Amino acid sequence: MDIVLSTLDSLAAALELVPVIDRYAEEVLDELRDEPLPPGTGRALLERHFDSPQCVVLTARDPELNERVGLCITVPFEDPLAGDAVPMIVVLSVHPERRHRGLARALVEAVSAQLRGRGFPRLAARAGHNDDALISMGERWGFVRAWELMLLE
Repeated sequence: MDIVLSTLDSLAAALELVPVIDRYAEEVLDELRDEPLPPGTGRALLERHFDSPQCVVLTARDPELNERVGLCITVPFEDPLAGDAVPMIVVLSVHPERRHRGLARALVEAVSAQLRGRGFPRLAARAGHNDDALISMGERWGFVRAWELMLLE
């Protein structure tokens, strides 16, 4: 797999990903929300967090095809009671034809290395309570369950 990982260093370059982020958010949050996400969700996310040292926008490109085949974005997640912030993966997407080849893991490892270099030794991620495949994958990569969010509906 000949893939090039690149960190986007400008908000303008990151904003080109807004349609991808919006599509990803709709797919991931579809089963969790009754109403659609408001327009501009991806843009708002990037504009709000891009300058944070906990924000990384990492793309994976296939140089032969000159197309993006993966994306990982982290933003700060703040514990509302303690005020502690930890970088959190909010987008981890791999093109369906490139899955099960280690690309998602490579994206997470590269993001984690960048964040450790910035002084953030921990990385958070989230998974739906019934997403056993994602939870299992995260645990294989070294993530541990730290707390559960409960919703009253």
